[in-house]
Amino acid sequence: MKVRPVLIASCVCLLAAPLSAKERPQDAPRDLAAEVNPFIGTTNGGNVYPGAMRPFGMVAFSPEMTPLPGKRFPIAAAGGYEWRANGVRGFSLTHVSGTGCAGASGDIPIMPVTVPISISPSSADAGPQYWSLLDHAREQASPGAYAVTLDNGVAVSLGASERTAAGRFVFPAEKPANLLFRTSDSEVGSSASTIRIDPATRTVSGSVTSGNFCGYLADDRRESYYTLHFVAQFDQPFEVGGTWKDEAVTPGAATGEGGTTYGTRGHPPAGKGAGGWISFDPAKAATVNVQVGISYVDDAGARANLRAEAPAQTLEATQAATRSAWNALLGQIRVEGGTPDERTVFYTALYHAMLEPNLYSDADGRYRGFDGAVHHLSRKQQAQYANYSGWDVYRSQLQLVTLLDPQRGSDIAQSLLNQAEQNGGVWDRWTHLTGATGVMNGDPSPPSLAAIYAFGGRGFDLQRAYTSLKQAATVPTAKDLGRAGCPVLCTGQRPGLDAWLRLGYMPVGAPGWGSVSDTLELVAADFGLAELALAAGDRAGAKAFRARSGNWRHLYNPKATREGGYLQARNADGSWAAFDPASDEEFVEGSGAQYLWMVPFDPAGLVEQLGGQDAAIARLDAFFRKPDGSWAVTKSGPLHAELDNEPSIAAPWLYNFVGQPWKTQATVRAAMHQIWTNTPEGISGNDDLGQMSSWYVWSALGLYPVYPGRAELAVGSPLFPRIMIARPGARIDIRAEGAAANAPYVQALRVDGKASDDAWLPADFIHRGGTLEFTLGTEPNEGWGTKAPPPSFGPAS
Repeated sequence: MKVRPVLIASCVCLLAAPLSAKERPQDAPRDLAAEVNPFIGTTNGGNVYPGAMRPFGMVAFSPEMTPLPGKRFPIAAAGGYEWRANGVRGFSLTHVSGTGCAGASGDIPIMPVTVPISISPSSADAGPQYWSLLDHAREQASPGAYAVTLDNGVAVSLGASERTAAGRFVFPAEKPANLLFRTSDSEVGSSASTIRIDPATRTVSGSVTSGNFCGYLADDRRESYYTLHFVAQFDQPFEVGGTWKDEAVTPGAATGEGGTTYGTRGHPPAGKGAGGWISFDPAKAATVNVQVGISYVDDAGARANLRAEAPAQTLEATQAATRSAWNALLGQIRVEGGTPDERTVFYTALYHAMLEPNLYSDADGRYRGFDGAVHHLSRKQQAQYANYSGWDVYRSQLQLVTLLDPQRGSDIAQSLLNQAEQNGGVWDRWTHLTGATGVMNGDPSPPSLAAIYAFGGRGFDLQRAYTSLKQAATVPTAKDLGRAGCPVLCTGQRPGLDAWLRLGYMPVGAPGWGSVSDTLELVAADFGLAELALAAGDRAGAKAFRARSGNWRHLYNPKATREGGYLQARNADGSWAAFDPASDEEFVEGSGAQYLWMVPFDPAGLVEQLGGQDAAIARLDAFFRKPDGSWAVTKSGPLHAELDNEPSIAAPWLYNFVGQPWKTQATVRAAMHQIWTNTPEGISGNDDLGQMSSWYVWSALGLYPVYPGRAELAVGSPLFPRIMIARPGARIDIRAEGAAANAPYVQALRVDGKASDDAWLPADFIHRGGTLEFTLGTEPNEGWGTKAPPPSFGPAS
C-alpha cells in the first residue's frame, strides 16, 4: 500500500508441529539470523523498523525517530524509523512494518533523558530537549536484538518475547537519570492514556487508547478503536518523578491521564499529550533493566503475560530465545551459494515477510474483539492474529507464510473470520488491531482465505467463512451503498456492490476508489471465492463466481488508444469515460498501463483480448523496456512497470503464458537487482507488511503463486544453486546448476528426476514436495517452456 496523502505463551508453542528429522534441512547453518540486516528498507519509502521482535510477535520494541526537516507529519516515517533522521524521541513497544500511511501503533514510547524535567515533554517549547541524537556508528540490530548508545550518553539495549519487551538503560554516572513514559504519544496520536507509578513494587503501568490508521485521509475515519495496557517491572528502585498533561507538569504525581487528540488534520497537534517519568540514582543504579508486558484485553492480561513469558528472564536470555526462534523459522528455507550480499538480501526479505500479521491473543487465549467484548480462541485455533493488510498480502505473502506453517495460516484465516463475525459480518480489507480501517479497495478476504486453504491451511472453519463471504458478495449492505470514508477508507466490504451486481463492472462515480481498479480487485475476489466454493462443496456457487471473475472483459476497450486496447473506465450508461494510459484517474496507486496486466488468473483470456500472443508480447516488451532497450521495471514512468508496488508485480510472470518464459526469467532478475540491495535504501517503496519482501523470496526461489487463491506455481529461475524448503509433511529440494546473478535463463528442468518442459508446477507439488533440478545459463534458451502454456482459468474453465 502506497497511499498518497494528498489525494483525498512463547512463540515456539505457536509454530506448527516440529519438523521431523527427515523434513528438517540437513546441515543447516547454525545462525541464519546473522545473515539478516534489519536496516534494509529503513529509508527510500520501505518504512520498516530495525527493533527487536519475535516472528509474528505482539511486541516490536524499536526506536521512534524525529521527523525529517520539512516533514508535515510528527513522526519520522511509518514504522517509526527513518535512516536519514538523526534524533530519537523514545523506544515504543509496538510497530507495524512497511505501511504506506503515516504510521500505526508506536505505542508507549519510553525515553531515557539526562536532564531535569522542567517543562512538559508535550509542549511545543520543549523542542529537542527530551530527544537525543543518534549516530549509526553506535547502533546495532539483528533479529530479536537492538542496541544504541545515544548522544546523551545512555546505552540502550532492547529485546522481545512474544508479548513482553525487555530493555536495559545504562545511564552516565554524572547526569540525572530519568525515564519518560510518553503514554499518549502513539504514532498517530491517541484519544486517552493513563499512567500509574508505584515505586513500592518498582512498576509503572497504564494504557493508551488509539487507532486513527490513515485517518488523516478522511475526516469521518479519525477514530480510536483499541486500548493497549502495559505494565513495566524494574530491577532497580526509583523515585516518582511526576506526570504531565498538555502544557502542565505535576512533579511528584504518581497518576496521570490525557490524550493528544487527532487534531484538525488527523494527526496530533503540538502542545497536546500526557505521560509521566521516574528517576533513578545513577550513583547507585546506573544500569536499569525493565521487562514490560502488554495486552489489548486489560491490565490483568498485561501482568499475566509478563508472568508467563518473563519470570526473572534476563535481557540476554530474552534476546537469545528470540534469535533461536528466528533461526528455526529462517532455517525452513536454506540457501547455499550466492554472494554474501545476495544471502543477506534474501534472508532479510524472508525476515520481513514473517513479521506480520501480529499475535493478538494473550497467553491465556483471551483477546478483545471488534465488538469490544472479550473472546477466547476458537476450537483448534492456537492464536488470534491482527494487522491484516489484505490489499497487499493476498498476492504472495500469505502463501509464503502458509507454505512454511500451515497451522499459522489456518489461525490467520480463523482470525479473519472471527473479526468479521464480531464486525457485523463485514470482512474489512485492512484491519489494524480491533479497527476496521477500510483502507484500500476491493475485497481481498476471499482470495486470502482461498490462498491459505490452497497452500495447506485447512484448520479453520471453511463452511462458516464461505457462507459469510458469499453473503457479503451477493447482498449489498447499507455500508456498501454509502460513501463513509471514501475513496480511500470506505467502510463497506464491497462498496458499490449494487452497481457491480447490476452492471457487471464498477462504473465511474460509484462508491469506492478508482472504478477500473475496483473492478479488477473484485474479479480477483470472485475468482478466490469460486475456489472457496469448490472447497466448501458449493458447485453452483463456484460456477457463478467463476463467471463473475470474467467481468473485467466489460472494461476492455479495443479502441481505447490508437496503439491498442486497454481496460478503460465506463459510466453507468455504458459509455466510455475519458482515458489516458499514463493517468491514474479511476485507478489506485497505478496507471491504466500498469493495470492492464492485473488479470493473473486468466492470462489466456487477456491475451485473446489483446489480439493474440504476438500482440501481447509486443505490449509486454514495451511495458518492461524503454525505447532504447534498457529495463523499465521501476521508476520509469506511468507507461512502464512499477515492480515496487502491488499492481504490477504479477506481470513479469505473464511471459510464461505467451511462450517466452526466458523473458520472465530476465525481467524478474532485473527487478531483483534494481530494487533490492543490502543497503538502507534496499526496498524501493513500502514493504506493506512483508508483501513486497515475499515477492522477492518467491522470485529468488524461482517460483511464484501467480493465481490468487490457487497453489499452482509459475516457474522462473532460482538465484541460488541449492535451496531446501522444509514444511510440515513435505520437503522441496531445488538444485540449480549454473545459478548466478547474471545467469537467470533456464536451459533445462527436471521435476522429480523427469525432464519437464512446463514453465509451471501443479498445485499438488507443494503438498507432496519433490525435487527441482534446473540447469541455468547466461543466454536464453528460447525453446524451453514454450510447448504448452500454464493453465488459465477463465469463466468457462
